[in-house]
Amino acid sequence: MSEARVVLHHALRNALIPVITLAALDFGALLSGAVLTEQVFTIPGFWQADRRRGVNRDYAVVQGVVLCTALAYIVLNLLADVAYVLVNPRLRG
Repeated sequence: MSEARVVLHHALRNALIPVITLAALDFGALLSGAVLTEQVFTIPGFWQADRRRGVNRDYAVVQGVVLCTALAYIVLNLLADVAYVLVNPRLRG
C-alpha cells in the first residue's frame, strides 16, 4: 500500500473521532456567542426575545426556547454518535 493510502484511509479516520467530539461540544460555545452578539449589537433574535418574555413572565415562550436549545444539543450529540460509527467500523459491533 502507498503511504498516502495508509494515511488517508487509516490515520485520518482515527483522527476524526476527537474532531467530531469537539465539533459537537463547540455548538454550546456557538450559542453563547450568539447571546453575546445579540446583547452587544442589540440585534433582536432568539435569545433577546427569550429575555424579554422572561421579564414579562411569559413562561411558555421561555420553556419553548429552553426546549429548542436542549433538543438542538440532543440532536447534535446523536449525530456525533452516528458519525463515530460511520468513521470507526470497530464501533459497529
